[in-house]
Amino acid sequence: MSSLAFKPWPTAMAVLVTLGIWLLLPLPEGLTEQAWLMLALFVGTIIAIIGKAMSIGAISVIAIALVAATGVTGDTPGQAINTALSSYANPLIWLIAVAIMISRGLIKTGLGARIGYYFISLLGKRTLGIGYGLALAELSIAPVTPSNTARGGGIIHPIMRSIAQGYQSCPEQGTSNRIGKYLALVNYHSNPITSAMFITATAPNPLTVELIASATGAEIQLSWLTWALAMLLPGMVAILAMPYILYKLYPPEIKETPNARQVARDKLSELGPLSRHEGIMLMVFLVLLLLWADLPALLLGAGWSFHTTTTAFIGLSLLLLTGVLTWEDVLKEKNAWDTLLWFGALIMMAGQLNESGLISWFSANMEQWIGLLGIGWPGAVVLLVLVFLYTHYFFASTTAHITAMMAAFLTVGLSLGAPAMPFVLIMAATSSIMMTLTHYATGTSPVIFGSGYVTLGEWWKAGFVMSVANLLIWVVVGALWWKLLGHY
Repeated sequence: MSSLAFKPWPTAMAVLVTLGIWLLLPLPEGLTEQAWLMLALFVGTIIAIIGKAMSIGAISVIAIALVAATGVTGDTPGQAINTALSSYANPLIWLIAVAIMISRGLIKTGLGARIGYYFISLLGKRTLGIGYGLALAELSIAPVTPSNTARGGGIIHPIMRSIAQGYQSCPEQGTSNRIGKYLALVNYHSNPITSAMFITATAPNPLTVELIASATGAEIQLSWLTWALAMLLPGMVAILAMPYILYKLYPPEIKETPNARQVARDKLSELGPLSRHEGIMLMVFLVLLLLWADLPALLLGAGWSFHTTTTAFIGLSLLLLTGVLTWEDVLKEKNAWDTLLWFGALIMMAGQLNESGLISWFSANMEQWIGLLGIGWPGAVVLLVLVFLYTHYFFASTTAHITAMMAAFLTVGLSLGAPAMPFVLIMAATSSIMMTLTHYATGTSPVIFGSGYVTLGEWWKAGFVMSVANLLIWVVVGALWWKLLGHY
């Protein structure tokens, strides 16, 4: 007998909660029955994602089917499916999917590994220097790798393990403390920081952009360049601080690594000279950055400005035309197609919650409760950011967390008088900072935690310390930087 296509307990929990909200809980005053059913479907979907009842793509298909079949959108049966599929016309969804396809070229050509070993060859004289090399290597490829799991787990992690094993630092031998534990933690904690620095550095960021636009009535629509500039200085400070903080928190037994640079040079020698496909990949990488930074428009006029998603399609087209990627490579990039599917479903459901009036109803009640505390908007912002950050202990998906809480928290903070741009930027950064906390916080964490270099207690301790450090950096440095940029 074949195994079930779903996990029974998480599935049962999702179904029971959905039915319980819809059928058993009284309809609150001010909400329609359709809004209440939409909430029930949404909460059930989030529980299914958190519990990993099925793959997130499969859950999204079921969610689309339920939204279209139940009439929860208020449309006619023929129109309901159009509403359920409406988000797939959103260019931000295609941006992240196409960028994931492009990032396949970094792995296929070997350019990602070459960049990593290059930084180690420059900075690897000491263990701390290797840490900085890993962090800078991750930062250098972050703009075009929306799969933070592929970046931290697929590209940087093998480099980190190769170096650790070169110093006989292996969990199986009980020698993690020599160098491997420290490098594994740097490998991981580079990931949330770089994810916060670019819209295209992790898949949920475009969802955050969409929710910010919705919460502000489209008054704030963060472009790739606006996001990158806003996150540049706090992100760089965090990248510079993180390896040192972890070095002090879990000092490696081996401090000097004179052979590491030579090992990296040997790896680069094995890779040989830059191949034709690597060179093309590098050029496409630079083209993407220049177009996303809107440099042609600055030099030649507004007619040379391209939408961020258009730029991504241009980059993918160049890789296909030059043979760096084949159409078979694109079809095999399951993560991209999976992301396209579930992003569309979650954005659609979040949009329907907003249109039904449920978000404004919930936000008004939450605003009233915070108002009773008498803490004003500064205290409210602190409370909202901290609650948003540390409730990630209860989530195994940043996407589920952002979808469940971001819209309401943004609406409440803005309604209470928080300065719009700084508030949305700190919330955007927090949506990546929260990845630091646990060994299940994002897709990268089980890959690196699973290598065995760090115990569960050590991982959680480092995660909490780095969450505090990163948040302080973004609040202090970010606030000064955003003031300088004229965001408030």
